[in-house]
Amino acid sequence: MAPDPEAVGGGQAEPPDEEEDDPDVDEVDPTGRYLRYKEIVGSGAFKTVYKGFDAVDGIEVAWAKVEITGRIMGSPKELQRLRTEIQLLRSLQHKHILKLYASWVDNKKRTVNIITELFTSGNLRQYRTKHKKVDMKAMRRWAKQILIGLAYLHDQKPPIIHRDLKCDNIFINGNHGKVKIGDFGLAMVMQQRKTQSIQGTLEFMAPELFGENYNELVDIYSFGMCMLEMVTGECPYSECQGFVQIYKKISEGIKPAALSKIKDLEVRSFIESCLASAADRLPASELLKSPFLLKDDIINDKTSNPAQEPIAFPQNLDLDLDVTPIFVSFLPNGTVCDGKESFSLVLRRGGFVLEGHMGVKDPVKLLLRIPVPNGKCKNIEFAFELEKDTSLSVATEMVEELELPSWSMSVVAKLIDAFLLKTVRGWKPCVQVGQMIQAVHNSVSADGM
Repeated sequence: MAPDPEAVGGGQAEPPDEEEDDPDVDEVDPTGRYLRYKEIVGSGAFKTVYKGFDAVDGIEVAWAKVEITGRIMGSPKELQRLRTEIQLLRSLQHKHILKLYASWVDNKKRTVNIITELFTSGNLRQYRTKHKKVDMKAMRRWAKQILIGLAYLHDQKPPIIHRDLKCDNIFINGNHGKVKIGDFGLAMVMQQRKTQSIQGTLEFMAPELFGENYNELVDIYSFGMCMLEMVTGECPYSECQGFVQIYKKISEGIKPAALSKIKDLEVRSFIESCLASAADRLPASELLKSPFLLKDDIINDKTSNPAQEPIAFPQNLDLDLDVTPIFVSFLPNGTVCDGKESFSLVLRRGGFVLEGHMGVKDPVKLLLRIPVPNGKCKNIEFAFELEKDTSLSVATEMVEELELPSWSMSVVAKLIDAFLLKTVRGWKPCVQVGQMIQAVHNSVSADGM
């Protein structure tokens, strides 16, 4: 029996004449466009993924069959909800989200069929198992891409929560290191997995997921567990004997033993910040500003891949050669201007971070993050009036009002001038700090940046 004719497909195609003679083809979608082969490329407790083929575009695809409960199948309202949710997922377009081409419900087999793009290098767990020696720089690059994808999902109205993020459903193209999040959404299907069986996902679940009061920050906790597995090569809580022990440790707030094996304090601190209590957990957009993730974005790194996120300038913007350099990056801010994705410019020097929108208006609205003694950061939002203010006057006022150390005045002033040089045409920095900045800005402009 063919799948439900109420299919959500991706174009019409005549079934290939030779399809019946191909022993490797097990199934054809209702439109005749997609063929499912017998070859299995992945599986889980409620899902099997096969290799498929798009007869219209002539490309290989992934064909997932996900089991759904009788409760959903027996309710027209629930089925319509499921179809509406699938339609929403098909509308999502992002470079770090796995493309969903088509989907439909098979009433007889009680499955949702989902056609997505196929990543031949497999998922991140398989890739990390195959490649034992991976530099931290590569892992940071993967982490940025995952967080950018999560930020996109969480910025939707209402936010789209993955709920089941793990290395098994983060896919990678080994040729250029591009990472995409897959198997997200389908909340109804994932919800039944939570209530019927937590096998295979418990290790990555935030404690609040066991209750009813949670939000998109549960994905950040799962991301932290993904980072832990990437760094150590171990599945979280592998020291436990069975799911009861794992559940008990998660409920009591006991972190996986693998965390103690990480000797790099910066790496460990970043992962711990993702695994913090829900009240202290940062969203994806804020984690992207972490000094740990931004450390590869130094401006004189001319070998950096322009496709990596955040995007780094290929020029040196070091204001004083004998002190800590300024790190610069672009970050998507979730808005669209004139049909194009809008970006924020982020500058970091030591523990100080300055961020502002690339579409400058007067006054310029800026956010300064400064380190404080308790190891955290203090956020200061302020407006810079282009006609009245100077970087030194604003920095001096901050030092006085916030009782910052006197040496920080120069750091803040240089960050402000560096931001304005990049965003305001003809900006003239303060003489006391600006000669080196001006020279660098001219060289950047000459290159068309």
